[in-house]
Amino acid sequence: MPLALLALAVGAFGIGTTEFVMMGLLPEVADDLHISIPTAGHLVSAYALGVVIGAPLLAAATARMSRRTVLISLMGLFVVGNALSAFAPDQHWLLAARFVSGLPHGAFFGVGAVVATGLVGPERKARSVSLMFLGLTVANIVGVPVATAMGQHLGWRATFLGVSVIGVAAIASLFLLIPHDRAHASEGGLRGELAALRSLPVWLALGTTVAGFGALFSAYSYITPMLTDSAGYTEGSVTLLLALFGVGATAGNLLGGRLADHSLRGTLFGGLLSLVVVLALFPVLMGAQWSAAVAVTLLGTAAFVTGSPLQLMVMEKAAAAPSLASSANQAAFNLANAGGAWIGGLALAAGFGATSPALAGAALAVVGLAVAGTAYAVDRSRTTRPVPHARVVATGVPDRPEALRR
Repeated sequence: MPLALLALAVGAFGIGTTEFVMMGLLPEVADDLHISIPTAGHLVSAYALGVVIGAPLLAAATARMSRRTVLISLMGLFVVGNALSAFAPDQHWLLAARFVSGLPHGAFFGVGAVVATGLVGPERKARSVSLMFLGLTVANIVGVPVATAMGQHLGWRATFLGVSVIGVAAIASLFLLIPHDRAHASEGGLRGELAALRSLPVWLALGTTVAGFGALFSAYSYITPMLTDSAGYTEGSVTLLLALFGVGATAGNLLGGRLADHSLRGTLFGGLLSLVVVLALFPVLMGAQWSAAVAVTLLGTAAFVTGSPLQLMVMEKAAAAPSLASSANQAAFNLANAGGAWIGGLALAAGFGATSPALAGAALAVVGLAVAGTAYAVDRSRTTRPVPHARVVATGVPDRPEALRR
């Protein structure tokens, strides 16, 4: 695998760290800014909103630029956003800074996935995407715990300064390792790229992302009360268990990339089916501490097996606008985050028990399987569509339509 993938992974590591570290720093931020923890929770939403808005917007705005230049510029915006977070004087400035930090997230992964697949042969495309995502999953094992500990001992502002340093390291890596390329102006311009997103297969692929990862976040958003109320863990043990989730996610990400290079759709269906099974078993697995630890690990593995296949499928379905479609898929991931957490919260609020968000997630994973099955049926119907009959003329040579000649 090309060394340039390391530069993408470093950027992904920084993005993954800043995305998830705020959840662990909410008490420190709330205390320092003299706001309530629920109010501080809006900082998480501001980042996600930045991702959803920035992913398609920045990908479209930079569609004609060199992808190397785009990646470096996006990481520059990432550094600015985190530096602004470190020096924010009050909650309103911090809210705006977190929004700015989220803007480059989706476009970086979207354009990065296109660059990653362009660095390798067709038989290794999914693996190249999984190696870029490796930075995101490793951030959950190393980056987030270290950044959280830094914030607790040195202050939350030090955390965002540290993340800014990671961003600078990513810029240097991208500058040194990503090969130079030319601007990528599509024939139809921005309008042509947007037209590529009108395809039904593209929207079905994006719908699979929303439902599949919505299943994950329906359970993961409420994993702490499951572990404390059902499995009997202390709150101090939850951090270690979340690291196990990161280990499972890393393993699933690498496994999914390798398997998807052999069977893209088979890996996707297998990952979604395993996610249904794991989530459905959560009420049983949360009955003991050892099985709860296994459940958290398997949840990360099952969910992230589907990450690379989904990213690659969206890119293939929108071949005329791979960067824009790939970035839109990142927006879909964050919609899944918000929607899954909301649906899991509804299950809890209805009084169905601490593990009910996992069962709601299992139902969402079934929906994801149904959408993926519909996408498969649509593809089959298009590939098996009857070919117009050839017409034989006096020369004895079939007179085929021009489209068939090509």
